[in-house]
Amino acid sequence: MKDDSGAAKMWQANYTITREGLKDGSHLAQLRARALPGFPIRSDEEIEASLNEALVGRPVDGDVWVFGYGSLIWNPAFEFAETRVALVRGWHRRFCLWLKAGRGTPETPGLMLALDRGGCCRGIAFRLDEKQVEEELLILWRREMLSGSYEARWVDAHTQEGTVRAVTFVANRRHARFTNLLSDDEIAERIAIARGPLGTCAEYLLNTVEHLDALGFRDASLERIRHRVERRLRAPTAAAAS
Repeated sequence: MKDDSGAAKMWQANYTITREGLKDGSHLAQLRARALPGFPIRSDEEIEASLNEALVGRPVDGDVWVFGYGSLIWNPAFEFAETRVALVRGWHRRFCLWLKAGRGTPETPGLMLALDRGGCCRGIAFRLDEKQVEEELLILWRREMLSGSYEARWVDAHTQEGTVRAVTFVANRRHARFTNLLSDDEIAERIAIARGPLGTCAEYLLNTVEHLDALGFRDASLERIRHRVERRLRAPTAAAAS
C-alpha cells in the first residue's frame, strides 16, 4: 500500500536532520517506520538508558563536551555554548559502518564514518551549556545511538586552551554494520554510487573534507578516498547514469 502521509512525503524529499526533528521524535518515528530487517531502531527507553549509562562517566567537575569528527562538524543539530579545534589520540576517522538508509539503500549501501582504534583524529569539541546538558545529549543520542552501531566513549580532547573530557562515538566492532575489510578503491566505489533520502554518500564525504580543509586539517585517508570518488563521478559512465 502506498503511504501518502505527510511524514512519508517529507522523508522522500531532500531530507535534513534537524534539532527540531530530533527533539519532537519525528526523525525517529520515520526511521522506525522504515526499519530494515536485522537492523532495528532502539526504543525511546533504550536510547535514554544508553544515555544514562554514559552520563555515569561524565566529568565530576567541569564542563561537558562533545567531540565531532564527521557530519557533526557541519550539521551538529544540537545547541552548544562554545567550540574548539581538538585532537583526540588513540582513535582515527574511518569509513567502517555500512549505511543502508539515509544516504544508502539495502540494494546500494553506502558507508558512514566512525572512530576506530589507533592513530589520532582532529575535529571539533563542542561545549554544552550546563543547563542544557541532558536535553542536548538526548537530542544527540537520538541521532547517533539509535541502532547500536556506535558506542559512546569519554576521551581526552586536546585543545589550545587545554585538555577537556568529551563524549564521542566510536565504531561498535561487534555490530553487523561494522566492516574493516574494504580497500580505499572499494570504499570509493560504494560512496560514489550510494544515495538515499538524506542525499548522496559523496556529498557526505565532500562536506566533511571541505570543512576539515577550512579548519586547516588534512586527513590523508579521506583525501585518498575523495580523489577516487571524484574520478568515478567524472567518468562517462557516472555522467550517463545520473
